[in-house]
Amino acid sequence: MAGMPMPGGWDMSMAWMRMPGQTWAAAAASFVWMWAVMMVPMMLPSLIPMLARYRRALGRCGRARREVLTAVAGTGYFAVWTALGVVVYPLGAALAAVEMRLPPIARAVPAAVGVVLLAAGALQLTPWKARQLACCRREEADSRPPAITVGGAWTHGARLGVLCVRCCLALTAVLLVVGVMDLHAMFAVGAAVTLERLAPAGERFARAIGAVVVSAGVLLLARAAGLA
Repeated sequence: MAGMPMPGGWDMSMAWMRMPGQTWAAAAASFVWMWAVMMVPMMLPSLIPMLARYRRALGRCGRARREVLTAVAGTGYFAVWTALGVVVYPLGAALAAVEMRLPPIARAVPAAVGVVLLAAGALQLTPWKARQLACCRREEADSRPPAITVGGAWTHGARLGVLCVRCCLALTAVLLVVGVMDLHAMFAVGAAVTLERLAPAGERFARAIGAVVVSAGVLLLARAAGLA
C-alpha cells in the first residue's frame, strides 16, 4: 500500500488514513477487512497443522461434520486476530493524526520505530516468549478428543487464536511499525511465525529472529542519530 511522505524521511501507511468523504466507521471497517485478509496468508501455514490434528481428533464423527467443525475452528481462530485489528486501528489512526499535525513528532518516528524494534527483539529473547512458544507447540501436539459441537469447535479455534496472538506479540509489533499493509513485511513476519512454530528447533529460531530484530533496531537508531 502506498504511503504519504512525512517529515523525518519516512512514509506513513495510507491504511491509517481516512479517505476524502469517508466516515471514520467506514475507514475502520476497511482497515479491519484488510487486516483480516492479510492475516489469512500470514498465519495459515502455521495454523494448517493444528487444524489437521483437530480434524483427525474428530474421527468418530462423519466426514461432512468433520469438515464443518474444522472450518468453524479456523473461523474462531481468525476471529481473534480480526478482533486485534479492531483494537489496533483506533490507536494507529490517533497516532497518525498526531504525527500529521505535529512535525516534530513525525520527525521522531524513525527513532521511535527503532526503539520498538529493540523492545520487540528483546522480547523474543525472554523466558516469557519461550513459555508462550512452548504453550503453542504443546497445543499443536495435543491430540485430546475435542467436543464434537459447533460451540466446542469455535472455542477450540478461539483458544488457539489467543495463544497465537500472545506468542506473536513481538512480531506483530514489528509488522505494525515497519509496514502494516506492506507485502514484504507481511511475508517476513509470516515466515518468522511459521519457522518458530513449526521448525523442530523453534525456540532457537525465535531467539535468532529476536537477534535480527534487535540488530535492525540498533541500525535504525544509529541512522536516526546520524551515526550510520
